This record gives sequence, structure tokens and C-alpha cells, in this order.
Amino acid sequence: METGAESRYWYGASDEDRRRRAVDVLQAFRVYRAAEVAMRRRTRESMSMGENELLVLRYLIKAAGQKRQVSPSELTRYLGVSTASTTAIVDRLEKTGHVTRVPHPTDRRSIFIVATAASDDEVRATLGSMHTRMMAAVADMTPEESAAVIACLGRLQDAVDQVDPHPGESEVDAPAEA
Repeated sequence: METGAESRYWYGASDEDRRRRAVDVLQAFRVYRAAEVAMRRRTRESMSMGENELLVLRYLIKAAGQKRQVSPSELTRYLGVSTASTTAIVDRLEKTGHVTRVPHPTDRRSIFIVATAASDDEVRATLGSMHTRMMAAVADMTPEESAAVIACLGRLQDAVDQVDPHPGESEVDAPAEA
């Protein structure tokens, strides 16, 4: 009778093999996430901005591409910060020439925040080549590979989006620091 690796040929992967593959996949995601965090830090440093300032710029540039106007209150909701914090962020971005405040066309008490053309150019210059390299890294994936990655990322998102009201009680045999 066959045992060990030989028997897996007929019966599929062992639980140990499945767990090892799972750990390898999660480790690959951790390494990617660490690289992305480091890239964001370098980007913030090269643009002399904080995380929220860069988030605001990217949000405003995306909104402009959608032909949408953005109010300060929308930025407050997006960032999940106080109104005062949003005002301080917009003040800093305006002072450095990255955004402008424009009057609302029908409500003279309201304003919109708009990324300047120079800011859009700076973000594209800073991140453009990275986006090109990222596209090149995935452009040749087969439809099956793309579907597998998208499904995996969706399952991981579901896993991290679930908040456990009693941490520690349901984390049996979970890999450390996902």
C-alpha cells in the first residue's frame, strides 16, 4: 500500500499541502502589500505630502476624469476625518498649488475643491511609469488566471472586511498577521 507523497497522486493534495500553498499565497500578498506601502511612502516623500493629502489628490483627479465636482464635505466623508482636518488638508494642498477652491455655480455659500492641472501632471509623472509596469505585469494573464486572481482577492477582501465582535475567540489556527 502506498503512503505519503505517492498516494497523493491518486487522491489529491494532502491537508498539509493545501495549507502550505495557502500560506505561500498569503505570504506573497504580504510581500506585495509591503512593497505597495513602501511605494506609497516614497511617493508621499517625493511629493512632500502626507497620506491624506495624496488620497485627496487621487480622489480629486479621479472625480475630474468622471466630470464630477467634489465638495469639502464629500472629502470629509471619503477620508473619515473631521471637518477641521479636511479644511487643514485642503489649506495645505492649496498653499502648495495642488488644489484650488472654486465657487459653486448656484450656491454662493458652497465651494468645490479641484486638483490643479500641475498637480494632475505631477501625480501622473510620479506614478505613471509604475502603473505602466503594473499593467505589463498582468496584461498577458490568461482569462483563467485573471479570474483566479480576482476571485482570490475578492475572498480575501471578504475575509478582512468581516469584523469579529469578539477577537481571538474565532481565530482558531489562523495564520499570524494576514
